[in-house]
Amino acid sequence: MSETHSATGVCIAGTGSYVPEKILTNDDLCKMVDTTDEWIVSRTGIKERRIAADDEPTSHMGAKAAERALEQAGMKAEEVQLIIVATITPDTPTPATACHIQQKLGAVNATAFDISAACSGFLYAMKLAKRLISDGAFENALIIAAEKLSSVTNWDDRATCVLFGDGSGAAVLRKSMPGEGEILATEMGSDGNLTHLLEIPGGGTACPITKENIDQRLNTLNMQGREVFKIAVNRMKEAAEAVIERAGLEADDIMCVLPHQANLRIIDAIADRLAVPNERVFVNLHKYGNTSAAAVAIALDEAHRTGAFKRGEHIVMVAFGAGLTWAAAAIRW
Repeated sequence: MSETHSATGVCIAGTGSYVPEKILTNDDLCKMVDTTDEWIVSRTGIKERRIAADDEPTSHMGAKAAERALEQAGMKAEEVQLIIVATITPDTPTPATACHIQQKLGAVNATAFDISAACSGFLYAMKLAKRLISDGAFENALIIAAEKLSSVTNWDDRATCVLFGDGSGAAVLRKSMPGEGEILATEMGSDGNLTHLLEIPGGGTACPITKENIDQRLNTLNMQGREVFKIAVNRMKEAAEAVIERAGLEADDIMCVLPHQANLRIIDAIADRLAVPNERVFVNLHKYGNTSAAAVAIALDEAHRTGAFKRGEHIVMVAFGAGLTWAAAAIRW
């Protein structure tokens, strides 16, 4: 599903991110499973990841990132009209984590709900919020991606436990004023025929967790990595090319590409296929691992705050995740 910019422009007025204090290094993992730092780095590019404390749920991390985004946007919590939270690790099945964050922020005038699109969730939320603002339903939106993947990781499986970490990112969207930036084009899609390639098979109504099956780790992430790799590269390339074309841009116009931070090999393949120089591709995977929906949101905030792009320059965000889902956005900052 695609969308180009409308007469009512929507801009990103502020960004924020938060990661827990605890660092889990590759050397730490070597004491937990049969692996090595060289094995992890050569196959993923990851050196360390952050792990949330037991008393630090998804909503806590999401609220922290949201506070920083609101501060940068110069907006008070009570001014927020819409909160969308992208997560596959909610505080509770119900109510929505967005409602927990609404309470923590004191955003008493907002409408709040969650979406579940795995690693593509932040860009799904961006597309939804952009459309709702441009259609006039809301003046602004706070979109948040927050994940506590450590709670759904099988720490005995060396193929997956090296990949994931915890964290959150957020952005404030509002109608753009003359001379401000704009979200130019968005894209999202999914292929439900491939749900089996990346999933948490247990814990829902199809397979409730019981005393009998808990030892099978059905409530943890399971991934068929090689198959996911091939599809991820192709779908992310197609989605990024689609938004670049509809925004009236070319590869040379893109100052910064912010890809999903899942695997350095995937990131390198995307940069190569988009013909964008590696120095224009933002990477923080080595510090945080794959934080699912939060990955591109954290990358956006870090890239913005470190000056990877400036006002008036163009960036492209692209992600791919379980579902299988994919999404992209082209933005004039």
